[in-house]
Amino acid sequence: MTRFERDTTVARAADGTYGVRIDRGWWIVVGPNGGYVAALLLRALAAEVGDVARAPRSLTIHYVTPGVEGAARVHVRVERNGRSVSTLSARLEQDGRLVALALASFARSRDAIGFQDLHMPEVEPPESLSERETLHGRTVSMRERFDTRPAFGTAESGAASRTISGGWLRLNEPFVPDAAALAMFCDAWPPTIAQRQVLGPDGLRGVPTLDLTVHFRAAIPAIARPDDFYLCVFRSHTARDGFLEEDGEIWTRDGVLLAQSRQLAMLIG
Repeated sequence: MTRFERDTTVARAADGTYGVRIDRGWWIVVGPNGGYVAALLLRALAAEVGDVARAPRSLTIHYVTPGVEGAARVHVRVERNGRSVSTLSARLEQDGRLVALALASFARSRDAIGFQDLHMPEVEPPESLSERETLHGRTVSMRERFDTRPAFGTAESGAASRTISGGWLRLNEPFVPDAAALAMFCDAWPPTIAQRQVLGPDGLRGVPTLDLTVHFRAAIPAIARPDDFYLCVFRSHTARDGFLEEDGEIWTRDGVLLAQSRQLAMLIG
């Protein structure tokens, strides 16, 4: 079992209630990374569905307050079980405080028209790129869990004319990503605003996520290697009134779109 699997394990405590542990190894600034929280919630939601044929299709999370290290509970409610779609809600609570709210849809595959007009950006392969350097000499525990190879965007200099960044990403331990890992990948890259404004000393102090939605578009191919990279692409188009949207894409090396995301984040100066 990898550290990611161990740190996102859920244990059924009662009907609809699951015990989890929030681990400091996935910290970012003042609390757990939003993608890590998403993975915890999705684990509990999937356990409640209990049907591998009903794959996660949509997950939306609203972050209420930062979690702290230690035990927590996820309370899951099945809002509706249809013939092919299950709709659920979940609350992550810790010491009587609400940490996050989630809504999710799980569904069977359907025979229908298929197309993909979106194409993966052309970038250098991960083997020819250098691993990301520590920003401003700071160590962020969550960043240490990944092997990150920037492929485009400036080195978080705050001087770019476009708010786009991304590159190749994989967990440090060999692991074929599942849906929970994909949800985490959607919030694992440094914020795109770093292309326009410096993060850290004398710049923005934080970019906490208010809400995150992930659409799961394809299953991980059966031939996927545990040590392979995945291309993460993130773009922002508007920053206004102290808030920023960020759209994400997660691709396999050979151009399969695995997940799309959108989040709204708050800019803290």
